[in-house]
Amino acid sequence: MAEELVAILGGTGLGDALAENIKNPEFIGVTTPFGKPSDRLMIGNIGKRRVAFINRHGKGHKLSPSEVPFAANIFALKKIGCRTLIATGAVGSLRQSIRPGELVIVDQFIDKTYRRQSSFFAGYGAVHCEMSEPVCERLSKRITAAATNLLFKTHTKGAYVCMEGPTFSTRAESLMHRKWGGDLIGMTAMPEAKLAREAQMCYALIALVSDYDCWRPKRKLVDKQQLLREIIGNMKLAADNCLKLLEAVLKEKEKIADETCDCRRSLDLAVWTDKDSMTAAEKKKVAVLFE
Repeated sequence: MAEELVAILGGTGLGDALAENIKNPEFIGVTTPFGKPSDRLMIGNIGKRRVAFINRHGKGHKLSPSEVPFAANIFALKKIGCRTLIATGAVGSLRQSIRPGELVIVDQFIDKTYRRQSSFFAGYGAVHCEMSEPVCERLSKRITAAATNLLFKTHTKGAYVCMEGPTFSTRAESLMHRKWGGDLIGMTAMPEAKLAREAQMCYALIALVSDYDCWRPKRKLVDKQQLLREIIGNMKLAADNCLKLLEAVLKEKEKIADETCDCRRSLDLAVWTDKDSMTAAEKKKVAVLFE
């Protein structure tokens, strides 16, 4: 059996740091029917585990959240054999109890994006995947179990509101997101999680809390440079903790992927289009997703 290859997507605060911790890296370019991924895929080792890494915002953080090629990233990872995807990303906190510098294992999403390709199947067929539980429960439990042995705060659930960006929320919007039941606000989890479900991949997200969103009035007499230094410090703390958590998950001897997981059969009942109405070229284009 081929060696297990675990996909990792890094975002703000963790991308470069994570890349530095991958040993014996090799870089490969992957072509997809959905354009180029954010960057070349980095394949190497964290501990004894083989991983494939993409820096979501590309080299030099050039890609804004709305410009990230989400479909190409997910398709490329599936194409090279990844079946499990652990994503990370920076967020603002919508709750007093979720403090800057802490981690959150996300369990729900509210999708406010509108400029991004949210399905692989647009123009090819009607495909309706189940998303009531948008992350892999089995994978999230593995991450939660690893977090219990570490000496920093990791929240085991949280609802992530994904906004379009790149401008941050108004205070009225931030207060509205709290009333909706949101715990975190970010710009990159969607449509990433939806595409991972369409690709029949097990997906989990570790959120890195950089600051409180603007629902919480800023402290008076604190200049902007000091606030920026605090946010950068919080991101570094969260990134360091996230690296430790990822290493704890990846060092486990037990396989992370599970072919019996429901995520690996998410297209079984999702395709409503008559297969005979699709051309051979269309079927070939999306064949990777059905593997």
